[in-house]
Amino acid sequence: MRPVWLTVDSDDIRHTPKSQGHPTRSKGTPHQGTSSEMLDAMKAFREWLDRTQVTLTIFVIADQLDDEVFSEWLTDLLSHHPQVTIGCHGLTHRCWSAFPEDADGLLAALVEADVKLHKFAGDAWRPWFRAPAGYIAPWMAPVIAKAGFELDSSVNPSWLVRKKAGPWKDWNAVEKALKDSGLISRPWLCKFKLPTCGPALSIPILRWNAKRAWKKLGPFVLPDEAEETVYWHILDHRRNDGHWKPPLLME
Repeated sequence: MRPVWLTVDSDDIRHTPKSQGHPTRSKGTPHQGTSSEMLDAMKAFREWLDRTQVTLTIFVIADQLDDEVFSEWLTDLLSHHPQVTIGCHGLTHRCWSAFPEDADGLLAALVEADVKLHKFAGDAWRPWFRAPAGYIAPWMAPVIAKAGFELDSSVNPSWLVRKKAGPWKDWNAVEKALKDSGLISRPWLCKFKLPTCGPALSIPILRWNAKRAWKKLGPFVLPDEAEETVYWHILDHRRNDGHWKPPLLME
């Protein structure tokens, strides 16, 4: 067994790169508010959390707080689960490293998201950042630090997704830039240099490898006690008629 930091991303249907935030993948499909799929997932996630009482961090996209349904749900969750912390998953779900470098735009978005999430979450807020869809380039590191963040959890050190690491497609360059900028990095768990987090939990072939890796995880701790993190999406909990749960040895 190995200590690991458990994290969850709050993305709704409208935040997927095929919908918005990516220069070539996005179709511009309009969505507003919290989707019916997300409502089902939020209910199932809350039931799972009530059962397990596990310590974890939710990386929230700040624009979700504009929706009363989501913000009320998250407020209630935090009031009953003081072990849950909140990090920043961006102001929107813009895949920054897929676009030309824009330090000023990124800084403005991060500062706005920081203020919004900190004000909302209060004592549950942590200055931790995760780039939307894991799109992070070396140029982003000093901007993330300048915005006041202390830890980054965006790096997925697998060759399979190296195109997300900016023009050099080099995760080592991203890690070096984070370190040079004074940021702590908590990369995502890989096994056999393959992704094990997020979509890898449901993609055929990758799913088998990911589940085997996750079965060997624990205890579940905060990032100062772990070298890696695993994550899934709240939306995953809508699978299997609401009976899906992360493949952890805890129930």
